[in-house]
Amino acid sequence: MSSFLSAREVCQRLRDAALGVLALKVFEAPAEAGLVAIDIEGWYLVLDFEGQRLHHCEFACDGDGREGALETWQRYGTDPVSLLSTWELAHIEKLLAERG
Repeated sequence: MSSFLSAREVCQRLRDAALGVLALKVFEAPAEAGLVAIDIEGWYLVLDFEGQRLHHCEFACDGDGREGALETWQRYGTDPVSLLSTWELAHIEKLLAERG
């Protein structure tokens, strides 16, 4: 198994959170200005969320220690957030705004 998380794997985790299948928890302390750290049932993600808009996923790590990062995903031409449907994106933004 690869030690790298693909954009599709991270996107699926975000989709499951949008659908309410998995719980999304926003950490109290932001990683940096404009960045929000979240937990989706054991997966740690850092999202660029500013002005009530989710722009992209900066970093992700699953419970087994596999990681993915924006620089690598962009090299392959995508980002987990760009794979979300319009409804999924809006719902994740709503969850982040409510809990952030």
